[in-house]
Amino acid sequence: MPTLRWTTVHTPAPDAEAFVMASRLEVRSLSDVPRFFVKSLASWKQVCSAPGAYGASLIAEPLKRTFWTLSAWQDKDALYTYARTEPHKSIMIGLRPTMKDSVFTFWQVPAAQLPIDWSDAKRRLAEQAASA
Repeated sequence: MPTLRWTTVHTPAPDAEAFVMASRLEVRSLSDVPRFFVKSLASWKQVCSAPGAYGASLIAEPLKRTFWTLSAWQDKDALYTYARTEPHKSIMIGLRPTMKDSVFTFWQVPAAQLPIDWSDAKRRLAEQAASA
């Protein structure tokens, strides 16, 4: 399963700040992977047209039942509006029974630092998981 490389959705102003979210999502069983992946593609398509989205990337590790997301937004409100908008809203609700573990982390960076490096995002997620 290939990584969906960073896709720039909207180019921020050079002096803007970006609100970044990274997630690590693990499904309960290998049989849940195809459904999760199909749903994640619908969410990906939504991100690519979401107001306030600067960019996003996805790593799928199907044999490990793990998916990683990384996105940057104009602000927290833009991210939360996306999360509450269809189809993402129904996808989140529908996939809850298949989820084993989820970790989320958020931070801000100058928009000039986009795209975010995956090693930084994974480090932050590991720190978040360790502190939970």
